Amino acid sequence: MERTFHFFALRIQSAGSHPRTRAAGAGGSAGLGDASRRMAAAILMWLLVLGAAPASGAEDILTGPVPAAVEEVIDGDTLRVRARIWLGQDLAIYVRLAGVDAPETRGACARERELAQRARDFVASRLALGRDPGGDPGGDPSGDVEPSVQLREVRYGKYARRVVARVETEAGLDLSAALLAAGLAQPYDGGPRPVWCD
Repeated sequence: MERTFHFFALRIQSAGSHPRTRAAGAGGSAGLGDASRRMAAAILMWLLVLGAAPASGAEDILTGPVPAAVEEVIDGDTLRVRARIWLGQDLAIYVRLAGVDAPETRGACARERELAQRARDFVASRLALGRDPGGDPGGDPSGDVEPSVQLREVRYGKYARRVVARVETEAGLDLSAALLAAGLAQPYDGGPRPVWCD
C-alpha cells in the first residue's frame, strides 16, 4: 500500500513539472497534465481513505448512538429494530443485548420458560410497547407507536443479521442493567450460556 501511495505522489509531483502542465498554467487553458494530476490526486485520496478505514473483523465497534425503533421484543435479550443508519436510510436488524443472557422461551425446563416470559414482558414494559401516543395501553392499535431506543457499542453478533449492542430506552435506561437488577438475566460474555434449570 505504501508503494502505491508513493507512486501516485510521484505522479502528482511530476505532472506539475510537465511542459504541457506549465503551458496550461501559463496560458490559462487546461491541458492533459492538469487532468492527469487531478485524476492522480483523486485516486490518491481514495486510497488514503481506504487505508485509513479499519479492516472488517470481529473487533469492529460502532460507538453510536444509533437511533432505532423497536418493532418487536423477541425475548428478554433480543429485539428486532429498525435502525436509522443514514439520512432516510433504515436497516431492519435483530439486536442482542450486550453483556447479558436471558432465559429462553423454548427453555429446557418449565422454570426457564416461565422466567423467559417474565423477562420478555419486563423488557416490553420498559419500552412501553403497544401504547398509543396518549399512553393508553389498551388504545386503538392504529395509534400504536414504536418505541425509540439508542444503540451503543454496536458490534457483530455470532449469527447473520444480528448485532450485539447496549440498548438504552428513551428515558436513558440500560436494558441489560435493568434485567440484571431484576434477576431476569445473568452476566454473559459470549462463552457457554448460563444454566437456568436446576
